[in-house]
Amino acid sequence: MCGRYTFTTPQPVIEERFEASFVRDMVPNYNAAPSQALPVITNAEPGRIQLVRWGLLPGWVKDVKTAPKPINARAETLSEKPSFRQLLQRRRCLVLADSFYEWQQTAGPTGPKTPHRILLRNEQPFAFAGLWDEWADRSTGEVLPTFTIITTEPNELMASLHHRMPVILPDRAAELAWLDDSLSVAVHQQLLRPYAASLMQEYVVSTQVNSPANNEPAVLAPAA
Repeated sequence: MCGRYTFTTPQPVIEERFEASFVRDMVPNYNAAPSQALPVITNAEPGRIQLVRWGLLPGWVKDVKTAPKPINARAETLSEKPSFRQLLQRRRCLVLADSFYEWQQTAGPTGPKTPHRILLRNEQPFAFAGLWDEWADRSTGEVLPTFTIITTEPNELMASLHHRMPVILPDRAAELAWLDDSLSVAVHQQLLRPYAASLMQEYVVSTQVNSPANNEPAVLAPAA
């Protein structure tokens, strides 16, 4: 699962790294949470970094209030669910990040959970594989783009923390392939694998991160 992450790398570094420009100036986010508008690159506009709301709202939804808004989608079942299958074919995206958080259950099923920050060993930004869609409000004409992050089985580092992990695309070639509409669904699915554990690191952070209201550099610090 991926329910919280960070996006703190300076804007010029991100634009060079992903060969795309922000549509508006970015604001660092130390505790990105569902329902927030966050930086995404879609296959429709690979040269632009847009702010898209986290929590997928498919275009066919009629009742927004009662519709589920999944923040994650399981890689193994994308082709089995009609809504995800269509998006895998035509609406894929890169969700830009530089670390994410996971809560480890250490004191029994009802006990407190310990938050961990997970990042690449080289501390560089990366992209989660995601799906996106647009929902149009028929009464106002407003179009709302949303996204979900794809998850897969955990690697050796993540297995002790959680039974799922987000799909981190391993390199620039994989990112470009994920956005490439000329490639087949089978090729895209092959990219949805656990990231190499040897290239990742993690450490315990304080429970300040439990609340999205705590969105400041202090939440990145190792727990005392």
